Amino acid sequence: MGKLKLSDRQLYALIEAVKLGEEIKPSQSAKRKAFARYKIEGWENSKLTGIFYSIQRRLGLIDEVIEELVGVSPLILDPWLRATLRVAVEVAVFRDPGERTRQHMKGLAQFLSKRTHPYVGYYYYDLLPRILEYVPVIDTEEKRLKWDYLFPEWFIARMRRLLGDEAEALLKALNETLPTSIRVNLLKASPGDVEEYLRKKNVRFERSDRVDTVLRILDPFNPEWLFNKGFAIAQEEAAAVASLVLAPEPGETVVDLAAAPGGKTAHMAELMNNEGKIYAFDVDGARIKRMKEVLRRTGVEIAETIRADGRKAPEMLGEGMADRVMLDAPCTSDGTIAKNPELRWRLREKNIPKVVKLQRELLESAWRLLKPGGRLLYSTCSMLPEENEEVVEWFLERHGDAALIPLDGPYDEGFLPGTMRAWPHRHGTIGFFYALMEKKGD
Repeated sequence: MGKLKLSDRQLYALIEAVKLGEEIKPSQSAKRKAFARYKIEGWENSKLTGIFYSIQRRLGLIDEVIEELVGVSPLILDPWLRATLRVAVEVAVFRDPGERTRQHMKGLAQFLSKRTHPYVGYYYYDLLPRILEYVPVIDTEEKRLKWDYLFPEWFIARMRRLLGDEAEALLKALNETLPTSIRVNLLKASPGDVEEYLRKKNVRFERSDRVDTVLRILDPFNPEWLFNKGFAIAQEEAAAVASLVLAPEPGETVVDLAAAPGGKTAHMAELMNNEGKIYAFDVDGARIKRMKEVLRRTGVEIAETIRADGRKAPEMLGEGMADRVMLDAPCTSDGTIAKNPELRWRLREKNIPKVVKLQRELLESAWRLLKPGGRLLYSTCSMLPEENEEVVEWFLERHGDAALIPLDGPYDEGFLPGTMRAWPHRHGTIGFFYALMEKKGD
């Protein structure tokens, strides 16, 4: 690899894209807007796009370097200065800039002076030599893993406590891009039909060996046509397993307490042969709208969507009315980082207790909805025991009428015997937790 060459114009485009990325979501829209302004096209576009996404992935680490050099959080700096420093750290610390590029980086002082104030330009000019000479001190295993795999240190420490030496394999898996997974909707199609369509399109795929209606698409391909027709739905294997574990039957009454965007509701309706009733709760209006669209396309006739907090469900529906309750609880979602790479730097250890409180309250509501003899699935896409095994243990201690139904596959046992966990590095899917409970009958 030769040294990195960047012109003034390319540096300006990157800085503007990084700055806009704070204001416009998704970040690719910000990138497109900034690159169009500087006429970044062709090979130039793919080179700069790689650098832009690398900055997004490393953002937490880049900001730590800035804080070490500046002495304050970059979040309180002028937005133009913050964006310029982020680009400068990416180029100087994580890449090998050529001499011309280093000169252009000095020229950014004038760019900043024009955009904001001459003092900001001077400040950057003074700081630049320290950025160009920066070498990180990597004196612990957590720091090494942080620099190699780009995760907050507290998260790495947690995963090492859980998995020991295996933690590195997990961090590596969370950095790999998962193929697109779709679940065939048996109300409208068979796996064979969908496989035939993909073969005609010359798209490589594999069928999951754990859920025979889940296909992984191995080539760049947009399955939009299949979704529009309702023949399939975007869903990860681990998420599809949740409905199979709860196993609702035709004619039953089911409540889905945090249902949007509707993948599990649609799956349960399919397992129930469109016979019975599903009440699908969600608080978010936009997500309810998407869920209605998913249910319409997939031909689900038995689901009623309700825009309300799942904690209010017993008051709205009455107690002891459900044969089964699905609680795929709101969580930190750290198990989905392979799907949502920018999520890693938004994980905050201090937010966990707040999430756990909500999970416990929803679980209490779910239990009130359940008939004696009914079953409840508690699941999350988190890997943190506080949101999983510890919530279930807390609940079982409070409820003598709750029995854990042991789950035996398709994944590994959780840290509480009878529960189950899907691990990204072991099972090639998102991280997921499952606990199935039955309300003892009179």
